[in-house]
Amino acid sequence: MGNFVIKFNILFVLFLTCFTFSLKAQNIHGVVRDSTTNETLAYIAVFYEGKGVGSITDIDGRYTVETRKGWNQLTFSAVGYITKTVNIIPGVTKNMDILLVPNDIMLEEVVIKPKRERYKRKNNPAVEMMKKVIAGKKVNILSNNDYYQYNKYQKITLSLNDVTPKMLETGVMKKMPFLKDQIELCNETGKFILPLSVDETVSQKIYRKDPKSEKTLIKGISSNGINDLFATGDMLNTALKDVFTDVDIYQDDIRLLQYPFISPISSKNAISFYKYYIMDTIKVDSVKCFHLTFVPNNSQDFGFSGHLYVLADSSYSVKRCLMNFPKKSGVNFVNSMNIIQEFDSLPNGDRVLIKDDMIVELSLIKSSQSFQVRRMTRYDDFAFDPLPNKLFKLKGDVIKEADAMMRSDEFWNRYRQVQLSESESQMDLLVKRLEQIPSFKYVIFGLKALIENFVETGSKEHPSKVDIGPVNTMISQNFVDGLRLRFSAQSTANLNPHLFFKGYYAYGFKDKRSKYMGEIEYSFNKCEYLPREFPKHSIALNYQYDVMAPTDKFLKTDKDNVFTSFRTTKVDQMNYVRKLFLKYEYETYFGLKTQLEIKHSSDEPTGSLVYIKNDGLGTIVPKMHTSEVSVMFRYAQGETYVNTKQRRLPISFDAPVFTLSHTMGLKGVGGDYKYNMSEIGIYKRFWFSSWGKIDAFVKGGAEWNKVPFPLLIMPAANTSYILQRETFNLINNLEFLNDRYASLDISWDMNGKIFNRIPLLKKLKWREIIGFKMLYGTLTDKNNPNKSQDPDLFLFPTRDGKTTSFVMDPHKPYMEFSVGIHNIFKLVHVEYVRRLNYLDNPDINKWGFRFMVMMSF
Repeated sequence: MGNFVIKFNILFVLFLTCFTFSLKAQNIHGVVRDSTTNETLAYIAVFYEGKGVGSITDIDGRYTVETRKGWNQLTFSAVGYITKTVNIIPGVTKNMDILLVPNDIMLEEVVIKPKRERYKRKNNPAVEMMKKVIAGKKVNILSNNDYYQYNKYQKITLSLNDVTPKMLETGVMKKMPFLKDQIELCNETGKFILPLSVDETVSQKIYRKDPKSEKTLIKGISSNGINDLFATGDMLNTALKDVFTDVDIYQDDIRLLQYPFISPISSKNAISFYKYYIMDTIKVDSVKCFHLTFVPNNSQDFGFSGHLYVLADSSYSVKRCLMNFPKKSGVNFVNSMNIIQEFDSLPNGDRVLIKDDMIVELSLIKSSQSFQVRRMTRYDDFAFDPLPNKLFKLKGDVIKEADAMMRSDEFWNRYRQVQLSESESQMDLLVKRLEQIPSFKYVIFGLKALIENFVETGSKEHPSKVDIGPVNTMISQNFVDGLRLRFSAQSTANLNPHLFFKGYYAYGFKDKRSKYMGEIEYSFNKCEYLPREFPKHSIALNYQYDVMAPTDKFLKTDKDNVFTSFRTTKVDQMNYVRKLFLKYEYETYFGLKTQLEIKHSSDEPTGSLVYIKNDGLGTIVPKMHTSEVSVMFRYAQGETYVNTKQRRLPISFDAPVFTLSHTMGLKGVGGDYKYNMSEIGIYKRFWFSSWGKIDAFVKGGAEWNKVPFPLLIMPAANTSYILQRETFNLINNLEFLNDRYASLDISWDMNGKIFNRIPLLKKLKWREIIGFKMLYGTLTDKNNPNKSQDPDLFLFPTRDGKTTSFVMDPHKPYMEFSVGIHNIFKLVHVEYVRRLNYLDNPDINKWGFRFMVMMSF
């Protein structure tokens, strides 16, 4: 009986053990592939390090291994491959495909030769082969055909990166247990990610050689995730597309992270910029290829390291390309970037890109939570048949079909070439769960106010019809207002997609006056959110009464922005301005903007500004009335924008920008003066490879008639501590008055070319910038009250009996110089500015420091 009991107990314990194990044990399964050839790998060891538990892959590369609580890492190992250890979450991780990297390839960085190697280009077989690759790329151009078309599918996923089990059990994530359902493994990095947004686009590219025309037809758009939490969610998607744009190695320069990088097969600079090495011959998709590696001459330069697989035939065409940033690269925020491209032959013999993938790991600082951006692009359905002319008559280079954002599941099943993961397909559920957390609403509210500078009055179910803001103008100060409070609002397309309203009310506690503005604008285009969306076509009527300094018109932001309201010098010569204007704006897709404006204004001097007639009697003019008509043309080929609630942000500065304007004053039609003023300007950015970039502005203008000083041309003075493009930092308000001028503004961002040679500064990633500004100006005698007795002129402004406005020496241009450091803490830009002449003018600053918050890669 005792033996029976013992045996029963043993059997019972074994039963419970097996039962318990069957409840707790779960399996992970997947496929292991070669990262280069994409072929499945058999007999790969899969095991828990030090646990004595594991498995191997079968002939098809498949494996199955059990999971146990507390076992959070799984290792994959085989001879000839780099051992890979990945994190897992027992009970959550169920399917995991793995890519193993051959041990002669390091995707994160190519290290081939010692640092002090003696690299020679002459008689170097690798260099000679690359010359043949570069020469052969001339025939691999689709535009050699009379017509072509193809479809493009792109998916961009933004995710939290390197999510660990500990993160899910502590802090904020502990209160959101549903996040465990969203975690998935990134096979390429072996890290767990939490997808936050996924954006898909299906488009068709069409091309005609004669007459040359190319257009992109957007057929389908899908956006899900945190984009839905912001009314201007397209800003995130557009910015991601611009920063992590498509890569074309057949172009000489690859635009990425808003910088031009030298392509490894650039016809101009590749041979001198990169070092090349022949590694071996290898079969890629069963095709024999030469395997070459490349690295920049200087690892601190903005260039790639990587691998080229070149067809081992007379074409020397690229079959596959793997690229990444060297670890020592000075690129900000990017912890790693891997680009994988594959090319194939079409029936007509053309070589085309069929796959373009990019995986980027980002973080603001090393110790902060990192993010992953994954862009996957596929090209297919290439055809070369003649296309109907009506397609090329469509308006614009990029045409979005009317129902592009309302495509059915059938559409996406047809065109989606990269399937959504389970987490990506559940974005709507994630957003709903986040919105149900009470504290999360306040977080989003604060982020909207910070990022968008406006506060919505609606919700996702009832989109905002009116937004409150800009937030940064609600409280400010100036000499006349003293403390100034302002309330502003604007309507959105949710109220009416064509008709928009905006306005503000402000009150100055020093002068005890109310200020206000109201505007109504009609957009001829149907807008998605705001009337400024590119290409703009609208007419607006505006009425405003406010106080401002004459040079406030040169600020690119609101004049009562709290950050620009603090001045480097005393700005007490101001005006109460009452104006009414009607403005028409029309932009074209090819970059031409036309603006017509009719304006009437009444200026009442205040503070220490007084209008005194040049009649010898000291007659004071209480107000000056003007009526004018102006026309402006601006041409910026290829310029595009990101729309925000406050303004449009240009995302490409490479093309030259030309401006031409003329303003005509109308006397007797509500105005006191007749005048004509013309201005012309050009801007261009020049890239110098690893030596950074130069931005250059050249302007000129003339006031042709006799006018009092408020209608003369004053320099674009910036009296705030905040740096602003196209302004002078050390010229005072109304300091110089001209009726002819020419100006030059040039700045050279050297992108760390010098600082990278200094160990400490190289580690800090500081970057140097130098600038020079110059102004030529003159005033003809007819407009100079010191040389003319004409009573229609006004005496120059004074303060405490001293003249504060001056006539420039036409042979002595005003000059100022600046030297600065940017990328301090990856955000702060500081410049020391120095005035070089006109140093005897009263109340000037001879030098100073100016600041800007600027994020750049």
